Amino acid sequence: MKKKVLSMTLAALTAVSMLGGAVSVSANSLYDSPLYPTPEGVELQASEANEAAPDWTEYDSLIAEIKSNIPADERVAKMHQAEDILMETGAVIPIYYYNDLYLQKEDVDNIYSNLFGFKYFQFATCPRDVLKINLASEPAKVDPALNSSVDGACIIVNTFSGLYAYNEEGQLEPACADPENPFEVSDDGTVYTFYLRDGLTWSDGSPVTAGDFEYAWKRAARDETGADYGYLFTDTFAYDGDEIDVKAVDDTTLVATLAAPCAYFLDLAAFPAFYPVPQEAVEAADPDGTNPGAWASEAGFITNGAYTIDDWTHEESMVLKKNPNWYDADKVEIEEIDMMLSADDTAIFAAYNSGDLDFADTVPTNEISSVKDSADFHVIDNLGTYYVAFNVNSDLFEGKTVEEAANMRKAFAILIDRDYIIENVGQTEQKCATSFIPAGMADGNGGVFKANTEEYTYPVEDQEGYFYEDLQEDAADEARALLESAGYEFTEDGVLSDATPLSVVYLTNEGTAHVAIAEAMQQDLAELGIDMDIETREWNVFLDERKQGNFDFAREGWLADYNDPINMLEMWQTSSGNNDCQFGRAPGEN
Repeated sequence: MKKKVLSMTLAALTAVSMLGGAVSVSANSLYDSPLYPTPEGVELQASEANEAAPDWTEYDSLIAEIKSNIPADERVAKMHQAEDILMETGAVIPIYYYNDLYLQKEDVDNIYSNLFGFKYFQFATCPRDVLKINLASEPAKVDPALNSSVDGACIIVNTFSGLYAYNEEGQLEPACADPENPFEVSDDGTVYTFYLRDGLTWSDGSPVTAGDFEYAWKRAARDETGADYGYLFTDTFAYDGDEIDVKAVDDTTLVATLAAPCAYFLDLAAFPAFYPVPQEAVEAADPDGTNPGAWASEAGFITNGAYTIDDWTHEESMVLKKNPNWYDADKVEIEEIDMMLSADDTAIFAAYNSGDLDFADTVPTNEISSVKDSADFHVIDNLGTYYVAFNVNSDLFEGKTVEEAANMRKAFAILIDRDYIIENVGQTEQKCATSFIPAGMADGNGGVFKANTEEYTYPVEDQEGYFYEDLQEDAADEARALLESAGYEFTEDGVLSDATPLSVVYLTNEGTAHVAIAEAMQQDLAELGIDMDIETREWNVFLDERKQGNFDFAREGWLADYNDPINMLEMWQTSSGNNDCQFGRAPGEN
């Protein structure tokens, strides 16, 4: 899920290899470095639509296989293979694994978060009548099916309820599902029968039924809805190309038939895209089907969670009011939550210090050192990756072969000084990452995905002790060699010749940390004479530009939606609404 808040951690890069053995850097590799060694058996082929972009058929096929009913160890092997292909493109450049920093007043309690960045305020306590918070700026969407950002998800988990939810220990527990008898699953693991609590209602007092879940899930899967997470439904459920196989047997019984056993299906049941929506309200607000999120675009829409959105002044503020019809309303102590909608972390910090905020989900980069030892400052773990990415269909790669384009991107990756970023931007003892899939993620087979085994060995054996300083010494020479292989020429001083200039526009959203990272990269690339212009966009515009492929090089971030590597891999399918790199697509297609 796309992350907007400005918590900082650090990463470095590596690609990995498997396919029948431990990591082995090819004898034909252009250079010998832990950064992007060419994985054994991985060779990029050119797309028919664009010879500079990789053909994505093999990757899409791997994802389909991983989601089929195959043995767990084979599944893990194929996920490593998919990550190898992704990293070999050079289009995804991990910068750091996420952690999350925030400020919270000492007299506020019982706010909690999970590894996926969702923050729960419904059980908060505070000596004041109103809890005042900032999560981020204007959310792009608060329709559960259409949202794909963490800030939107945080609003949704406090205003809607799914079949399951995460508690303060980060464990799944029944929400709308009956806590005494939440579900049954068939012997082959493909049919789930969920049982709802009695007496569930929407905020207007009308009943929440199993039919509302059936409608919501089928709606999210349909192409016309335009849900970025549509693939979670069409790939997970039995699907005939028209509708997914889910059916409300009666008002409290929901039967879901899956395409193959899915070990993380209950995690999906707790994910916002799987929350129910009120069919009548949704369709009344969008009679011609051209604006599926219209029903949830202004205050006052129907919800089934702890709060409703009582007031919404766009780009400025949002007011949540306690929903007395929520099944756990007697545990909600805070009657009102006032949200400041802003991405201006300097203004947010000032509001927090003046007492106008009780909770702030960001701290300006230049203020971290002054508050990091205070009782108000918190850093918690997340499961995700901050990265930068290229549009593989960018004009930047026009006239290049698929290998030359990948080498250009790898040169950028090598030049980025991550030590500087962690020390001067992150400032909270972050650790380097070693590939796109974050450290600590489970492998779905009882182990940890990023752990060295007999079948698969990462280039860096000591994952915890890996820092970019170990790789920096020869970075400039290696980057030059890569660019030379792509046709670029250099002067005797080691900078790009005027005959082969290289300029790129880097797109980021606002925020002191994002801009500081961009400026650091700008200086690193300038060492070889690469010219990088930085352009900032308001959050919602930024999201749309990336989604449409209207960029060369952009700031990215992804927090896992559930604890399985496929979540970090399926987002790059050709058909995925989260495939910002435009893998598998013809130029101009999205």
